[in-house]
Amino acid sequence: MAMTEATARAGGDAHEGAHPGEIAIGVVVGRTSEFFDFFVYAIASVIVFPKLVFPFVNELTGTLYSFAIFALAFLARPVGTVIFMGIDRKHGKSAKLIIALFLLGTSTVAIAFLPGYDTIGASAIWLLALARAGQGLAWGGAWDGLASLLALNAPPDRRGWYAMVPQLGAPLGLILASALFAFFAGYLSADDFFDWGWRYPFFVAFAINVVALFARLRMVATPEYSSLFESRELQAARISETIAREGRNVILGAFAPLASFALFHMVTVFPLSWVFLFTRESPARFLAIEMEGAAFGVLAIIASGVLADRIGRKSLLIGSALAIAVYSGFAPQLLDAGPAGETIYMVLGFILLGLSFGQSSGSIASNFARTYRYTASAVTSDLAWLFGAGFAPLAALLLASGLGLMSAGAYLLSGAIWTLLALWLSGPDKTIE
Repeated sequence: MAMTEATARAGGDAHEGAHPGEIAIGVVVGRTSEFFDFFVYAIASVIVFPKLVFPFVNELTGTLYSFAIFALAFLARPVGTVIFMGIDRKHGKSAKLIIALFLLGTSTVAIAFLPGYDTIGASAIWLLALARAGQGLAWGGAWDGLASLLALNAPPDRRGWYAMVPQLGAPLGLILASALFAFFAGYLSADDFFDWGWRYPFFVAFAINVVALFARLRMVATPEYSSLFESRELQAARISETIAREGRNVILGAFAPLASFALFHMVTVFPLSWVFLFTRESPARFLAIEMEGAAFGVLAIIASGVLADRIGRKSLLIGSALAIAVYSGFAPQLLDAGPAGETIYMVLGFILLGLSFGQSSGSIASNFARTYRYTASAVTSDLAWLFGAGFAPLAALLLASGLGLMSAGAYLLSGAIWTLLALWLSGPDKTIE
């Protein structure tokens, strides 16, 4: 049964359980599980895979190779979106989510059983690349539309507050993943950690995926939420038709968050690799610093919701992009300033990341026509992660190891410039209709 716009916004008598607070819970659970998977792999790509899969080269080269495989997920993600949008159109969101999260769980747990290069030779590299590509395909299908539904059902004066909710999954996922690796790296011998200890976080990731799947299906598969998706026209459209109608806004939406997406890896994956390779800091100690920074990131994301509702999302994104540009000019050098410098780098970086990343999701989504918003938002997210984050650890480490840390800052500066340009071209700030 179709609902009127007013009924959908208010929840309606028949759908009184479908309110923003309940949607927010599903969004946070889903995003936290996805980012936990993401960071478990990211941490392993720095401290495990260079030794396990690339022992035939030096540590720096092995890490660069590992980051190249890391990028495969971002290349595969748009392909996953194309495949799973077709499944969504034919079989519905429940089937799409089940298949996508099964693929994600299978790819993740397969990595936990990965033999090393010393055992099976180059096959270890191909198996890791295959599992990583599988994760990327699955992330393309894990787009459930709940974030868009949350934005559409948010009160008009609290759009910024509800826009930041999905972004909380990133620092929460990082804290959980870092805590697990810090525990195993800190309490096991090096031999035990590289033999079996590093594998346990991947098993935990698989278990969390199962829990998250049921939590999200509980919402997406109900008649109440199906009706809300239909009434808000959040249905899968053909990718080709979406690009033809919304191509300009998709491109602007992909470039608008580049500052925050580039910073995302500059305060998570890249600093861990730099500290691990070029300082005497232990991985467990630096992971503790990352957890501390991520806690500040949580607070900054929450603050972004308050600020966006007071000064406007676009104004906040412009201000944070300018601040990131300033940060890029001095902060990378702090990674060579010992634990104190590392802590300052991480805390400042996560505060800026929280303020920008908290409002970067769907920053151009209000420009999408309702008919294409669901698919256009998914494609935009894929491209934003690909352009802004997919190759960030590889590029930053390659630049910093060859030209010094300030060159990594130049990479971050380029992201800030692209963000400012995209926001300028996007026109005036709008609320979602």
